[in-house]
Amino acid sequence: MSDVTQTGTDGRPLDLPAWSEVFHGDELGPRPDLGLDHPITSDWAYGDRSGRGVRVAVIDSGVDGSHPLVGGVAEYVSIVIDAETEAGVRFEREPHEDLYGHGTACAGVIRALAPEAELVSVRVLGASLKGSAGVFARGVQWCIDNGIVIANLSLSTTNERWAETFHGLVDTAAFRRMLLVSAMANERRRSIPSEFAGVFSVACGPGTDRERFWCNPNGPAEWGAPGIGVDVAWNGHSTITTDGNSFAAPVIAGHLARIMGAHPDLTGWQARTVLAALAVDAAD
Repeated sequence: MSDVTQTGTDGRPLDLPAWSEVFHGDELGPRPDLGLDHPITSDWAYGDRSGRGVRVAVIDSGVDGSHPLVGGVAEYVSIVIDAETEAGVRFEREPHEDLYGHGTACAGVIRALAPEAELVSVRVLGASLKGSAGVFARGVQWCIDNGIVIANLSLSTTNERWAETFHGLVDTAAFRRMLLVSAMANERRRSIPSEFAGVFSVACGPGTDRERFWCNPNGPAEWGAPGIGVDVAWNGHSTITTDGNSFAAPVIAGHLARIMGAHPDLTGWQARTVLAALAVDAAD
């Protein structure tokens, strides 16, 4: 892959989050040929574009359900380390706050795209946006066990010891028809489970129009979506302008919520096929 230099509004080179470069050049390559007799249109794929009834979990730092750009949270769970329990964690089900702002940002993106999705806040990160891989894994397992259709993972672990555990979780999620949308790390390092083929792995594409996203058949970042210079919800009922693959992932989660709201019986591979047909580069 050739080097790609993206420039900001002032004409100076803009540093892109890792894995985003391919979406800013001309080397994506052709998308997979779906071999269909009729094209998949956005009207068919999205239905009323509401995401109605689709349970979408935000596994993150919590979600401020009172933020006007979030518009409510259907369910909360915090996974807390507790050595006195058999599982080593406890599950706190009462409403909680966002300890950082990151989860609220992701939830707001999803809500903007799928306004009637049922948002579920699964808090696994603390006030420093840090957490243990074990708690993260328990959060994914909770989603598998509790009827989540789509889980947004704008976080990952570099801990190799947890690779096998997350491989198992990704496989189990696929068998249960739960879609895992996972942001690639912003630096080139291990990104577990984001780099696994069984998740919808996401990095930043160009622009800020969240109706536009890209499919990369060569991976490891399979999908590109806006995440650079984007406005997102934040704590204190505020908004910020920020960059990162974290904010591209919920764009894909939101589009999938629309698709699953219109077609709730799709398997993971079918949802992936439909999503690919709607990508910006689908007509190339």
